[in-house]
Amino acid sequence: MSEPEVGVATQGQGAAQGAGGGDGRPKSVYFFGDGRAEGNARMRDVLGGKGAGLAEMTNAGIPVPPGYTITTAACRQFFEAGGRLLDTIVQEEEQALRRLERYLGRRLGDPENPLLVSVRSGAPISMPGMMDTVLNLGLNDQTMAGMERRSQSPRFALDSYRRFIQMYSDVVLGIPRALLERELKRTKARAGAVHDVDLTPEQLRGLVERFKTIVRREIGVDFPQDARAQLAGARDAVFRSWHTERAVHYRRIHSIADDVGTAVTVQAMVFGNLGATSATGVGFTRDPSTGEPRFYGEYLLNAQGEDVVAGIRTPRPIEEMENELPQAYGQLREITSRLERHYRDVQDFEFTVEEGRLFMLQTRRAARTGIAALRIAVDMVEEGLLTKREAIERVEPDHLDQVLHPVLDPAARRRHERIATGLPASPGAAAGAIVFSSEEAARRGAHERVILLRAETSPDDIAGMHAAQGILTATGGMTSHAAVVARGMGKCCVVGCSALLIDESARTVRVGGRTLREGAFLSLDGSKGDVLLGDVPTTDSEVVRVLTGRLQPDQAPLYQRFERLTAWCDEERRLRVRANADIPRDAKIARQLGAEGIGLCRTEHMFFAPERIPHVVTMILNAQQARDAGIRIERLKAELSEAPRSERPRIRKELEREQREGREPIRAFQGALAKLLPLQRADFKGLFLAMEGCPVTIRTLDPPLHEFLPKRDQLEKEIAALGRARKDDPRRRRLERTLARVEELHEFNPMLGFRGCRLGILHPEITRMQARAIFEAAAQVLQAGKRVIPEIMIPLVGDPEELRRQRAEVETVAAEVMRRLQISIPHTIGTMIEVPRAALLADEIAQYADFFSFGTNDLTQMTFGYSRDDSGRFLPEYVGTGILRQDPFVSIDTRGVGTLLQRAAFAGRRAKPGLKIGICGEHGGDSASIEFFEVVGLDYVSCSPFRIPLARLAAARAALRRA
Repeated sequence: MSEPEVGVATQGQGAAQGAGGGDGRPKSVYFFGDGRAEGNARMRDVLGGKGAGLAEMTNAGIPVPPGYTITTAACRQFFEAGGRLLDTIVQEEEQALRRLERYLGRRLGDPENPLLVSVRSGAPISMPGMMDTVLNLGLNDQTMAGMERRSQSPRFALDSYRRFIQMYSDVVLGIPRALLERELKRTKARAGAVHDVDLTPEQLRGLVERFKTIVRREIGVDFPQDARAQLAGARDAVFRSWHTERAVHYRRIHSIADDVGTAVTVQAMVFGNLGATSATGVGFTRDPSTGEPRFYGEYLLNAQGEDVVAGIRTPRPIEEMENELPQAYGQLREITSRLERHYRDVQDFEFTVEEGRLFMLQTRRAARTGIAALRIAVDMVEEGLLTKREAIERVEPDHLDQVLHPVLDPAARRRHERIATGLPASPGAAAGAIVFSSEEAARRGAHERVILLRAETSPDDIAGMHAAQGILTATGGMTSHAAVVARGMGKCCVVGCSALLIDESARTVRVGGRTLREGAFLSLDGSKGDVLLGDVPTTDSEVVRVLTGRLQPDQAPLYQRFERLTAWCDEERRLRVRANADIPRDAKIARQLGAEGIGLCRTEHMFFAPERIPHVVTMILNAQQARDAGIRIERLKAELSEAPRSERPRIRKELEREQREGREPIRAFQGALAKLLPLQRADFKGLFLAMEGCPVTIRTLDPPLHEFLPKRDQLEKEIAALGRARKDDPRRRRLERTLARVEELHEFNPMLGFRGCRLGILHPEITRMQARAIFEAAAQVLQAGKRVIPEIMIPLVGDPEELRRQRAEVETVAAEVMRRLQISIPHTIGTMIEVPRAALLADEIAQYADFFSFGTNDLTQMTFGYSRDDSGRFLPEYVGTGILRQDPFVSIDTRGVGTLLQRAAFAGRRAKPGLKIGICGEHGGDSASIEFFEVVGLDYVSCSPFRIPLARLAAARAALRRA
């Protein structure tokens, strides 16, 4: 076969043949075989990934066992009809089955020359191991005897039959797999067999009979002997597996829609368990953990595919196959290389060698880690396989997140004993308390770090794998279920650690001469496969070490690829990316990660330093008293100026009393502001220098005041601890006064209370102090010859008048500072749109705003009426049961919050053309939300520093999709 054959037959062939049945109905069953297929690679949505891949390989002349695929539309109809296929689809399948029987010269259920098939799932988006498969279908007592005669290998026929009974009983009949698995273990123990292949034909024959007895006991009837009834049962069970708990959970994790459905592929069996010249294996055209361009995979002689992926036997590295099956190995290398060049992507493939003859069972886009995704994309551009734009599409934003993941600290790990080594299935670092079940991992993982420790994982473990920090298994290889799923999740994973002796019933593991109980701490190095005792601290990734000057770029190939990819992203994206940063250190890292400014500086975060809290508390506790005293003093002064002479002595006395009583809170309030002013000025100067030449958006003080104040319970305890101290004890009086003010300032719903612009309107001195600090800092930076772009943002505005008043305060201070220092400071003043009323009045508010920045955290909270702090009690259930598609605090709710945002943006720009609009909530770092912001036409997003590369990539992908 020459290389151009791949894909030549796919141009239009599948689409033309698959347009519909002869009566105009949409086609529901697609055949492949004899070098021709009715589908092709472009039909993933119809045939699923597996069916489309098989069709494409068949058309290319690659050796693929023939079969047919029932479409995803049939799956949807299956559920709409209450769990049964339409008669027309059943008839169409029967025609395809007869065509398969004619082509192979074997019949399903024929005692003399039986056709055996596999029944497999295949969704359009890969869901490895999450749905069901049945192999060796068509075996019964008679066909097993026929296979025994034809193959002249009783062991092969009996081994295939016992496998089929095990799988069919679990998937179709609903018999707990542990019952049959327990009987298999007993049989091996009695025979002194280590592996299944060690059982003799007679031992297998007895095992098959015991299996059938268990089936009869569990369901009340004999194991099904009608081959066509077996096929219908398996087909329907595979469709039903779309809605198993593990499949639903996987879709939630990976944001896959529930209404897509799975295709079902029925394919003639080829056998890797026919003896020493037969084998089965899985592999990748490049290393899916590191991206290294090396042929990568595993195989087992005399085995079936489930043995490899389920970790039942620890498989062997695929390169050893060259010595044992050299012809098949050479053909495998040729075919898989062609497949990678044809698809221009790394392929995950499955194969079987039947008595020396190679068959390809699957090819699909390989799941990969973030490190691998980055390397593969950049390397394929250099190799001429991809364009830069295609490379951007091949790397997911979450992949870049993994590239920034921490690793085990090299210095710290030397102090911890390495107790075992397994296979490095998925890189990264993880440490946590060991647990021995998926259920326990899911329960404890919600509030603590756990490591899921299993002999091997199964698809049913998906919830625990998701909750755990890392996964460790005693068996299995680099292509086992644990390895494949962990890589897809970006979880640290070590597999095949044979030193582990696990006792799940006792919840203990024996390793290295010691016994560890559930709850003991282990640390995993997913890049090396090491298992260490205890909680090993982590350190920054290679990329972060370069950014912080601890590693030279020329010594960091991963960083070099990271820089190349993000630079390509910057060429394509329209949306600017800023950082949410409050201190210069974070701003510097953000700048190095590609931030083009600060989109949100939360000034309240600057106040939490221990040396500043006392000044902030003093400011808060005295603000209202100072305001009230000031109002009374000004009122009395006005009365004094207008009062008759006879009334003036009385008013003067009252004024003096008010001035005496108000002096302390006024002095304390003003003194606190005076102490905070230079601290804020230094803060802002540091940010301006770190972001030289880039805009810096500074939000005036916003948080609920209770966050700064002493807790009432603590104050009461301190007063009680003074015991019988005199009432006039200075400390007691101070504590009692503080407690009284805390109780006065108590709010029932502080998130909707006295905060944001409301604080600045009642206490404009606070806004003026912050504005003065901003403009004096900007002046110092400008005088040093550096460019500065301050943007002042007023929070929690719900009415245009609020913004007008606060803007006036800021402009007054700006004019005074610029006049006094004889300097011009270009600046803008805008507002956060985070109150639904502000979104509805955006056109009016725009009159006083130079920019809008959507605070989507609070906007989501107020639109839904969900408390961000308390919604964790019900939101997981809402998402899990389908009330909501996703957590609205993670991805923007496009129907509700998104509609408000879109309307506000349109209204604001209609009132003020060219109005700059951004977003500074947590959604600024979420890829799905960024795609929505691109469509809406926002100017920038702002997110936490370490999500900036993700945002740059997501913005580029969104721009490419929109184009």
